[in-house]
Amino acid sequence: MSSELRVDTPYGEGRLVTDRSRRPIATLLLNHGAGNGIESRDLEALARNLPRNGISVVRFEQPWRVAGRKVATAPATLDAALVAASDHLRIRTPLVLGGRSAGARSAARCAKNLGAVGCLALAFPLHPPGKPEKSRLPELLGARVPTLVIQGEKDTMGRPESFPSGIDLTVVPDADHGFKVPKRASISQAEAMEIVVESTLEWIVREIAGE
Repeated sequence: MSSELRVDTPYGEGRLVTDRSRRPIATLLLNHGAGNGIESRDLEALARNLPRNGISVVRFEQPWRVAGRKVATAPATLDAALVAASDHLRIRTPLVLGGRSAGARSAARCAKNLGAVGCLALAFPLHPPGKPEKSRLPELLGARVPTLVIQGEKDTMGRPESFPSGIDLTVVPDADHGFKVPKRASISQAEAMEIVVESTLEWIVREIAGE
């Protein structure tokens, strides 16, 4: 069962949608990308499946999306709104900050200052499409907390092999930037989402909850 809370931010009203675990060991706050909202297939899969495994999931819808705009606002505004939203959380568990694409960048930038114990980067946009020379790796490394990257094998904004060794990385076979897989892929769409959910759960239990 989801609950919803409207929250004020410096850039307008945002929305927190919470799927709570009965006995949470951690809380995962997720920030969506620049092209879609909290209904992204990966964010929905995490919200649907993690609570039954002891992890509460809170999805934050940015003010630009709540207002019905089609284009995300500047990165600094995303960070400020995410910080404001986190201030409304009332949790007693460790906080893991995460997001997909532009939301993953924002999570990496904000994780340490928000006291997060980990960062989940879904489809991290390592570089703009076709421009690998414009690397955003320093942003990812700047999270300064344990970080898990989940990346589609065919992501045009950062193939898995483009990430340096030493990064905790899960690859979703045949998946694109939105974790969509073609009909003749080696795995089904449902299996792709299972990889996202199971790798996130395993990582949080191992690295964050210390179990």
